[in-house]
Amino acid sequence: MPIERVDDPGSYPVADGRDASLDLAALEGLLQRAGREVHEGLLPACQMAVAYRGRLLASATFGASARSRFVIYSCTKAITAGALWRVMGDGLLSRRTRVADLVPAFADNGLHTLTVEHLLTHTAGVPHAPMSDADWTDPRRRAERFASWTPEWEPGSRFAYHGSSAHWVLAHLVETVTGTDFRTFVGEDILGPLTIDSLCLGPAAEDQSDVLDVIGVGEVMSEADLASLGGAMGLDASAIGRSEPDLLSHNSPAVRAIGQPGAGAVGRAADLAMYYQALLTNPGGFWPPAGLAAGTAEVVCDLIDPMTNAPAHRSLGLVMAGPSEAAMMRGFASTNSPRTFGHMGAGGQVAWADPTTGVSFAYLTNGLDRNPRRMGARNLGLSYRAGAVARPGH
Repeated sequence: MPIERVDDPGSYPVADGRDASLDLAALEGLLQRAGREVHEGLLPACQMAVAYRGRLLASATFGASARSRFVIYSCTKAITAGALWRVMGDGLLSRRTRVADLVPAFADNGLHTLTVEHLLTHTAGVPHAPMSDADWTDPRRRAERFASWTPEWEPGSRFAYHGSSAHWVLAHLVETVTGTDFRTFVGEDILGPLTIDSLCLGPAAEDQSDVLDVIGVGEVMSEADLASLGGAMGLDASAIGRSEPDLLSHNSPAVRAIGQPGAGAVGRAADLAMYYQALLTNPGGFWPPAGLAAGTAEVVCDLIDPMTNAPAHRSLGLVMAGPSEAAMMRGFASTNSPRTFGHMGAGGQVAWADPTTGVSFAYLTNGLDRNPRRMGARNLGLSYRAGAVARPGH
């Protein structure tokens, strides 16, 4: 019989808990750790899921309905990357496609050498380039905004996390070569064929009743404490306070409906865990093997990340755990193999898959923790337990 640790499997197949390769004590410890801060009143709600070898192994929701969806913030970048790999597999783009060939304004503003690879690896040189939702939805204003961008450095020469700018361009490129709204493309050409239940980029306002509002929680850390964290645990500690108004803007149905390609998807933890299972197994050859490998198995960029002072260890769209001494700086735990790939999100969201064990894991919360030390420790503690659920070698 399937284990009784899945609160709502939706349409996903459920794993058999009698599998000898599983450490059910570790799984039970993970479930207890996931709910602890909700039980203690530190977070309003959270949701976690573990999938294994193509099946949902466990899912649990604390403080809300099991059908609740969460804003997943930068975990969205894995979905957008998957869309790009798909388009590249169809021959409509390549990693070396010059953006200026499709966005003429970039030929005249110092971005004539910018490529798709630069955008996917956060080496585009425009980490702070602005694009408002109003700019994005108006074709004329979108073009004017792109024309106003200028690089802070030569594309490809430095790494700096691009919170949203690069993914606006990637979405625009997909729309240009497919003739399809990016939100529609993600829904109909990526998530639909992969049968991902309720993950959505840009849900209509009337389809958001199950999406939980984000709530700021915890005391704001002092400037001295924030400075002392530096790059510990891969957190941009200094940006916590500055980014909160923008993160809370995702409580607006209109903002959610925009479907920001770098941070705007909504869904359940089970959806993310099963999406990562698709990245592990590539069902039916959904992605071209070479493109998928570049996104999930190859280190494409190892320039120094100024946020952590460690090599960025970026694939074509995701983060690779790499050697254990630096993996924690990228958000991964010591139980994750160096081959683990994933992408974390603001506010404490976690998503990864480990090809060595076949485990994928996702954790989501609507509690925007103002204490980056506590948030980082929680994420690492959860990933540590999730990484131990399957015994290597079985």
